Amino acid sequence: MTVIEQPNSQNLHEAIFQKLRLLLVEGKIAPGSKLNERELAESLHVSRTPIREAIRRLAADGLVELITNRGAIAVQLSPEDVIHTFDVIADLEGFSGELAANNISDTALSELEALQYEMMASYARRDLSSYYKLNLRIHHLINQAANNPVLTQLFSQVNARIEALRFRSNQDGVKWEKAVEEHQEMLDALRARDSIRMRKIMIQHVRNKRDVVVQLLKAENAATKAETVK
Repeated sequence: MTVIEQPNSQNLHEAIFQKLRLLLVEGKIAPGSKLNERELAESLHVSRTPIREAIRRLAADGLVELITNRGAIAVQLSPEDVIHTFDVIADLEGFSGELAANNISDTALSELEALQYEMMASYARRDLSSYYKLNLRIHHLINQAANNPVLTQLFSQVNARIEALRFRSNQDGVKWEKAVEEHQEMLDALRARDSIRMRKIMIQHVRNKRDVVVQLLKAENAATKAETVK
């Protein structure tokens, strides 16, 4: 099949990058799996050039590991890696929330309220994909409201490693409901410009996700071992 690049190659390359990123975050490319350039190009109906560029960007973001003689592999974190990464993110988000409560503008607060409304609608539909995208936008907006470019860069770099795990942490109905409640508490703290409360909520929110993810990984590892023994 002859592949013809779209005229606006920059937009195409960005679209392919976002598509592959989403496949990784939603687990449609499983941790530890190889990213086959030829198969991905065929499935997305593009040449291998934007696929190759997207994989390089994903590797820079920490979502993909480039291994000699094996190619690009979707990152698979150990429980210890997960704990360490979530602990760093908890402090980053706590500081981000504290600064945001002090610095957020009325315009940004209104945007957050609108996103919260949309996210609640996604939660009511149990539309996890839509919910997660809105959830991520909310966390990024809070981070931006902190008005600290260095903090924003650090947050983006570290959070990229665990995006897929944060997505999966909402697949437990009870834990998902708790996360939704915590998001409402965040909004209330921002409205009150209560920086101390906001910091505590953000840290606890991330730590709760950490605990859910660690439990999930341990259960999966146990199931894998049990299957191997059979």
